[in-house]
Formats: sequence, C-alpha cells, structure tokens
Amino acid sequence: MSETKKASAGDTAGTGAATKTATVPAQAASPEDREVLLKVEGLVKHFPIKKGILQRQVAAVKAVDGIGFEVRKGETLGVVGESGCGKSTMGRVITKLIEPTGGRIEFEGQDITRLGTRGMRPLRRDIQMIFQDPYGSLNPRHTIGSIVSAPFRLQGVEPEGGVKKEVQRLLELVGLSPEHFNRYPHEFSGGQRQRIGIARALALKPKLVVADEPVSALDVSIQAQVVNLMDDLQSELGLTYVIIAHDLSVVRHVSDRIAVMYLGKIVELADRTSLYEAPMHPYTKALMSAVPVPDPKRRGAKSERILLKGDVPSPISPPSGCRFHTRCWKATEICKTSEPPLLQLAPGRQVACHHPENAEDQAPGDTKLLAVAKEAIEVVTLAPTEADDAPQELTKELTKEPAEGSVTEAADAPEAAADAGEDSDVQPVDDAGDADGADEAQGSSGS
Repeated sequence: MSETKKASAGDTAGTGAATKTATVPAQAASPEDREVLLKVEGLVKHFPIKKGILQRQVAAVKAVDGIGFEVRKGETLGVVGESGCGKSTMGRVITKLIEPTGGRIEFEGQDITRLGTRGMRPLRRDIQMIFQDPYGSLNPRHTIGSIVSAPFRLQGVEPEGGVKKEVQRLLELVGLSPEHFNRYPHEFSGGQRQRIGIARALALKPKLVVADEPVSALDVSIQAQVVNLMDDLQSELGLTYVIIAHDLSVVRHVSDRIAVMYLGKIVELADRTSLYEAPMHPYTKALMSAVPVPDPKRRGAKSERILLKGDVPSPISPPSGCRFHTRCWKATEICKTSEPPLLQLAPGRQVACHHPENAEDQAPGDTKLLAVAKEAIEVVTLAPTEADDAPQELTKELTKEPAEGSVTEAADAPEAAADAGEDSDVQPVDDAGDADGADEAQGSSGS
C-alpha cells in the first residue's frame, strides 16, 4: 500500500486513540524504521543444461546471479524488469518452492536457505505465494472449498467455527459469494480465479506474500479490482508484499520501494517517488519512459521513445562487466571489463552503474565510449498530429553522433528526449532466451 494511505490510516488511528485517552505506540514513519522481515544476501539460482547419454552438465542458465535486498514488515517491494531477467525465479526461490544454488535467505532472523521440506513446513504458514496463471494454479478436479481449505488440512489447523465456515469467510473477504464453496474452477472467470488464489494464500494468515504477476493475465477492468483488493487486505491484515510485475503503473501504485532487475542482477533499488522522478541507472531511465500517458489533451505534444537496440543477451552466457553495456548509450571500457557494485549513491537509493544518471560519475577518468554505445539508442518521434509540423528536425537533432571523448555528450540524446516530452516510451525487447520461462515451467504446477 502507498505511503500516503498508510500515513492517513495512522493519523485516523491516532485521533481515535486520543479521544479514548489511551497510549498508542507511534507507527514507523518510514520503511527504514520498521523491523526487517526478509533478508536476502548473494542469492544465486542456476538451472543446469545437460547433454549426452551421461547427462553431463555443459552450461547453466543463470536466472538469478547474486542479488541482495531487505523487505521490512508492512511494506511492499515491487520487482520490475524485462522478460527473462529472473524475477519469477527470484520469487520462487525466496519462498523455497525451488532450492537456491547459493546465497542466504533469512526470514525473521532465521536462516531458511538449507531447510528441507520438513523444516519448511512450519514456515509455510508465514510465507505464501500468489501465482501468475489463475487457470493453471487451481486444480480443475477440486471444488473451490477443497482448494481453499487445503492449507488447513496440510498444516493440521482447525479454525474456530470449522473449516467450511472459515473458507466461506475467506471467499467473502476476497469479494466472492460463500455459496461458491461447492463450485469448480471452470465455472469462474479469470478475475474470480485470481481471487480464489488470493483466498488460498491468505488462509493461514501469512506474514509475507509473494505475488508473481498477480494481474497480468486479467482484463484491465479486473486488474484495478484485484490491485485494490490486495491493497485493502494489506491494511486490514498487516501483510508484507513482494510484488513481481511488468506493468510499471501497477508497481508504482502499490509499492513502497522498487527493485529493477536486468539479466539476473538488481541494477537499482529505491523508493518509488525517487525512482520514477529521477532514475539513476540508464536501464531504469529507459523503463520509466515506457509508462504511457493516456491523456488525450497531451497527444498533440511532441513525445520521444527510447528504443534500446539489440536483444537481451543470453542468461547462459551473460556479458562481462556490466551486463547492460551491450545496449547502453553511456558504456565505456570500464563497463565492459568491471562489474559495477550495487552502491548507495543517495539516501535510500542503491545503483549499480559506473556512469549513473542524476548522480556523480563513478568512473570520471574513463571517457572513451565503446563502439556499441554510439549505436545503442535511437530516439524516435511518435506519429505527429496536424499541429506538429517539425518532428523530423527534432529527431535529427537528438540522434547526432556523440563525440569520441565525452561520456556527457553521448548521453545528451536520451536526456534531451526525457526533457522534450514527459510521456516518452521505451520498448525493451523480450528475448526468446527467457529465464522466466524456465521459472514458469518449474512453478506453474507448484500449486
């Protein structure tokens, strides 16, 4: 839920407490003041590629390759990135639906990295997942009552009033009728099926919910309903969310902090306001410019799109150094040879870039651009209206070839594009080598 909503809720609670002359502890003013619920350090997940009669490993898909972050109680962490960047794999690893290759996962201070099925069983009450596909995540042979009551049977929990009464209460909580208890999944629409999945995830009152693309398979009219439902449930039940999504507008609406992933790495981690207003990583800047502005009054204004040239490199053999340097307009020699660490360049903002936007250059001595950097970006003017007569001149001016000796001059084109029109856009290419595809194959039957 957004900070504004949380703050207003806290103010209302405080006013009510004052009238009763009761002492109520002050709510944390910022996420940094809250207790850490989930901590991830150096998380790695590689899927082996085997060939031959003896099935020897010849390579590995590096879906997640050394990431770290923290999630605090009551906050929502959004995770965004292109298809194939490892978002879904990361979600399944932190919930222990698939085992990590390396790294460390802590939940409420307990190391759960190497816990087996028996060791994880008590923690399943506190860690739940909402799957992307509302059709594949529900068993078509089971009734809705059987699906939602499964967590109670598996954990040996007998809710007050009986299982059926509790399941009907959960169905009503997510906006469904209690009379749907004996129906089957095929009798429901996609939005209703996703609500059933949410009810199942909330059955045992978890502390952490990982939602993998919770609205991507739904109609736009239904997406808002499901997002608002999750928002309300967070305030009512005190949930903590990790939401994986492609829709940047959805992530901005629901998240407190946002992690941007690219090819198995986190390239930027910041609060949503800072990230959307002034992105520091070039890849983040391109992603943020992709958010469309559906205001008809602004269609006559000049607007540019940043088109990243080239395909996403294969996660089997990622580039050396910075993994984005093969598509970055600011790439220099150091970007090709040295991997930038994820550093805190501003309060609450972590960026992995040698030449960040809106911040001090981390490698000011390296000014020699790579050959690929000069051709890595193209600024395209959208189809003009009748009132717009000079888009071609603007395009030519923005796509001038940068000088050999200056990183700043090479970056002028994208910066000018961002300044010239707020509603700029990017079209990152979805590569066929999709690491998330491996994730979904692993997790679609995990329910």
